[in-house]
Amino acid sequence: MRKTICILLSLNFFVARAQPPGKQQPNIIFILTDDLGYGDIGVFFQNARKRNNDRSEPWFPTPHLDTLAARGAMLTSHYCAAPVCAPSRASLLSGLSQGQANVRDNQFDKALADQYTLGSLLQRAGYQTAAIGKWGLQGEGKGPDWPAHPLKRGFDYFFGYIRHRDGHEHYPKEGVYRDKTEVWENGKNIAAGLDKCYTGDLWTAVAKKWITGQAQKKDKPFFLYLAYDTPHAALELPTQAYPAGGGLRGGLQWLDQPGHMINTASGVPDSWMDPAFANATWDDDKNPATAEKPWPDTYKRYATIVARIDRQVGDLVQLLEDLHIANNTLLVFTSDNGPSDESYLPREYVPAKPDFFNSFGPFDGIKRDVWEGGIRVPAIAVWPGSIPAKELVSDPSVSQDWLPTIANIAGLPAPAFSDGVSFWPLLAGKKAPEKRSVYIEYFVGGKTAGYQDFAPSHRNRVRKQMQMIRIGDTAGVRYDIQTGDDDFEIYDLKNDPQQINNLAKAEQLIYLQEYFKQEVLRRRAPDTTAPRPYDDMLIPALQRSNEVHAGVRWHFFQGDFLWLPAVGDLSASASGKAPDLSSIKIPGSKQGLLYLEGYFRAPDDGRYTFDLSYEGSFLMKVYDINLFNNDEMFRNGYKKENSIFLKKGLHPFRLYFFKKQDQPLIMPELHWKGPGPGGPQVFKSWFD
Repeated sequence: MRKTICILLSLNFFVARAQPPGKQQPNIIFILTDDLGYGDIGVFFQNARKRNNDRSEPWFPTPHLDTLAARGAMLTSHYCAAPVCAPSRASLLSGLSQGQANVRDNQFDKALADQYTLGSLLQRAGYQTAAIGKWGLQGEGKGPDWPAHPLKRGFDYFFGYIRHRDGHEHYPKEGVYRDKTEVWENGKNIAAGLDKCYTGDLWTAVAKKWITGQAQKKDKPFFLYLAYDTPHAALELPTQAYPAGGGLRGGLQWLDQPGHMINTASGVPDSWMDPAFANATWDDDKNPATAEKPWPDTYKRYATIVARIDRQVGDLVQLLEDLHIANNTLLVFTSDNGPSDESYLPREYVPAKPDFFNSFGPFDGIKRDVWEGGIRVPAIAVWPGSIPAKELVSDPSVSQDWLPTIANIAGLPAPAFSDGVSFWPLLAGKKAPEKRSVYIEYFVGGKTAGYQDFAPSHRNRVRKQMQMIRIGDTAGVRYDIQTGDDDFEIYDLKNDPQQINNLAKAEQLIYLQEYFKQEVLRRRAPDTTAPRPYDDMLIPALQRSNEVHAGVRWHFFQGDFLWLPAVGDLSASASGKAPDLSSIKIPGSKQGLLYLEGYFRAPDDGRYTFDLSYEGSFLMKVYDINLFNNDEMFRNGYKKENSIFLKKGLHPFRLYFFKKQDQPLIMPELHWKGPGPGGPQVFKSWFD
C-alpha cells in the first residue's frame, strides 16, 4: 500500500510533456454545449441504439459530429469539472478543479476570480480572443459594469448572454417561455434589434462573422470560446429549416440588419420541427404486435435541437475549409455537464426526461449527479496533421485539463497554478506517462432520478454533499457525505461503467479506501461560500524513511516566461541542494524561474498559518493545493497569508518564483505559525 501511494504522489512533481510539432501557433475554437449528454452524440452512443434496432429505444443521428470525430480524437473518458453549468464553466476557464475554483456548487452569476483564464492566458501568448454565447460568471452589479465581464477576464470581444437566467431562453426578444432577455455585444445591450433570432443560430452566425474577420487579418492566431445555451432549458424550436450549404457563402449568415440580423430571423419563432422527427414513432409498450405511437412532442423538439447543433458545427467546419485555415485550427467540441430533466416547457407538454433517448449513454446519472452519466461528457478534438484521425482516447481527462493542454498546443509551458494536467500527448497519439486522475466535489439538495434504466442502488438517492475521484480506471464516489470519514463506493469503470458492482468491501482494495480519503484532502482548499463536512479535517502526513535531512532541492530554469510555468515542461539550467532558503545561490545574472521542493515538518496536529513576502510573482503549493498564487499580472501586494490543516509529520511543498534579469536573487520571506503557543517562526524545510 505504502509503495503504491508514494509512486502515485511522486508523479505529480515531474511529468514529461510532449510539445506540439514545430509549426505556427494554431487557431483554437472551443465549442461548449449546454446539458448535452454523452449519449446524445451518434458516434458516442446513438449509433449503437440504431444498430440494435429496438423500436422501444428511439434514436437520432448526428452526422456532422460523427464526421468530425473521425477526423481527429474522440475522448471517451472526458469529464466536466462539476455536474452543473456555472462551476463547470468556471473550472474550464480557470484551469482549477472544484477543489480550488472560486465558483462552486450552484453559484450562478458569481464573479469568476481575477486570475488567469483560457482567454487571458492566450492573450498573453499573442492570440486575439472572443467569447460568444453564454457566460453567467459576471458577478454582482449592473451591466455593463459587472466585475467579471468577459472583457475583464481575457476576451477582446464578447457577444451573448451575460446573465445566467438569460441562458434559459432561446429567443432573446420574443421571450416565448421567459421574460425578455439581454444580449450584450461588448458593453451594449443589443437585444432590441434581435427579432426572431434563435440563439443557436445567432451565436453561430456571429462566430462565423468573427472567424472570417480574424482569418483576413492573418497577423495573429485567434481563440474563440463558443458557448451554446442549447439544448438546455426551454426546448424551443428554430424559425425555419437550416439554410442550404454552409461555410463562407452558405448556411447561417450575419446580415447586420436591425430586425433581421441573421438569415433565419424570419418566419415564426418556436415553429420548425425537423422533418426527420416530425412523424417519428416508437414501440411505447415494448409489444411489436401493437401499433407504434408518435414520439411525444417534447422529444421531437429535443432531437430537432441536437440535430440543429450538429448542423451548426458542420457549418463552422465548412467555414474553416473555405477560409483555408482548417489545417491550422484546433477545434474542440464538448458539453458542460450531463443531460437534464428540466425542459421549461408549458404544462401541456410531456416533461423532458433524458431516459427517452438515454442521453446519459451507457451510464447512470444525470445533471447534478457525480455518477458517470452526470459528469462524463462527449468530447472531440480535431487538428489535421497534428492530432491523428480516428484517434480514440480512453484515458481520463477533465475540464481543467484543457488550460494546460491548450498552453502546450500553443507551444508554451503549462501554468503551474492549474490543477489540470496537459493531455496533449494523448491527443498526439502517444501513451500517457502516468495514471491520469479526476477530482470533483459538489453539493445540491434533492434526490437522484428513479429511472428504470438505472441500477436500483442509484435510484432516488439523497444527493447533498457529493465527491468523485478517479485514478486510472478506478473511481471512488460518495453521496450525502456526513463526515470526511464516510466510505467511498469503489468501481472498476473499465469493466463496470454503469457502476453496479461496488468493490469497497473487496479485501484487495481495502487500502484504496484510505488512500481516496487522504487524496481528496490533498487536492482541495476550503471555501466558506461552499462549506463541506471535511473542510477542517487534518491532511495526513506522508509516509517517510527513517533518515531525514534538512534542506531544499532547487532548480533554476532560465528564460523569459509569460507566467509561472509547470516545471515538467522545462529543462533546468542549474540544480542543487541547500540547507535553507537563504543559502541558495544562482550563478550569473540570468532571468528565469526558481523552483524549490521539499517537506514541511508539522510538529503537531492542527491549523498552520503561513505568510510569504516577495517582490515578484510567486506560487506555493502544499500537495496540490495552491496555498499562495500571486502572479504579477493580478496581484494587489507582495504579501500573502493562508492557513491549512495538517497532521503531525512531513508534508511536501513546491515554491515557484521569478528572478529578473540583472537583479540579485532576494529569497522570499516565509514564516509559519502552528497550533501551539508562540509567534511566527522562520520556515524550514526537509527532504528525504
